[in-house]
Amino acid sequence: MLEEQLNHFAAMGAGWVLWLLVGLSVLCVAVAIERLIVLALGRSPEGPLMDAMQACLDGGPLAALKERLAGQKGVEATVLRAGVDAGLRGGAEAAQEALTGTSAIEKAKLDRRLIVLGTVGSNAPFIGLFGTVLGIIQAFRDLSLDSDDGASAVMAGISEALIATAVGLIVAIPAVVLYNFFQRLNKERMARITYLSHMLLSRLRDAPAAGGA
Repeated sequence: MLEEQLNHFAAMGAGWVLWLLVGLSVLCVAVAIERLIVLALGRSPEGPLMDAMQACLDGGPLAALKERLAGQKGVEATVLRAGVDAGLRGGAEAAQEALTGTSAIEKAKLDRRLIVLGTVGSNAPFIGLFGTVLGIIQAFRDLSLDSDDGASAVMAGISEALIATAVGLIVAIPAVVLYNFFQRLNKERMARITYLSHMLLSRLRDAPAAGGA
């Protein structure tokens, strides 16, 4: 019973595997476009952000920094706002906790869906190889059913089966490149957030814990 079902499954060949790989490639493209949009919309303008931080580091009040950050969008501004709000209420220690927690949340948002690229990149070659195996099995089944033109049938079946391995590599390589690309962008973004967070903490440690700092 089980053997018959497995034989029937193997007889399906590599066609459905190719369609699966095509679907995975489309999914990777969609994820990449979505991540690019998220990164573009989630970046704080560097000039206004650094100007606000520099004014605070030069001795400006934290309340003024809070007001300037309130009108800015992006991951960096979101993290700094959380730190300033906590710092005005509880000083540098509270700000550090808020910065750490908010940074972790924002990092999770930046890494969202990248697992799709990583998973496809690492497994697409194996899916393609699986399709090749199925195609070879189908070629030999065809040989057993038609022995008159057996050699040419087997060679044609094997060549078609090997296409699945090639397609698997074609899907995997761009997925790995995209995964590494977004990971690098996210690391750079988080490094920038860490730098700004330390600058804010240094200012808070030099200021009173009260809201008039």
